[in-house]
Amino acid sequence: MAAVETITIDLPSEIAESVHQAVEAGEYTSTSEAIGDAVRLWKQYRDTHDDTHGYSIEELRELIREGLESGPSPWDSMAEIKAEARRRLEAAAGKVDQ
Repeated sequence: MAAVETITIDLPSEIAESVHQAVEAGEYTSTSEAIGDAVRLWKQYRDTHDDTHGYSIEELRELIREGLESGPSPWDSMAEIKAEARRRLEAAAGKVDQ
């Protein structure tokens, strides 16, 4: 069995009430079990989502696969890639201003 550590947390009243109601309804045997379940779901979410960009691991894998299958880049340097990105940004900004 995994080691257990006691952690004290403060919850907003409405969240604490929801936890108590779930225990009273028999969904969980204790508040610790309910909070533990919530933390496991949070951890699962964090493990499968990139917090910076909001992509799941599967979405990132698909994007990588698409990139590899698309073949070589038409640009020869990072400077060319940046210039193309600037051109596209300016073109998009021109469409918004009109």
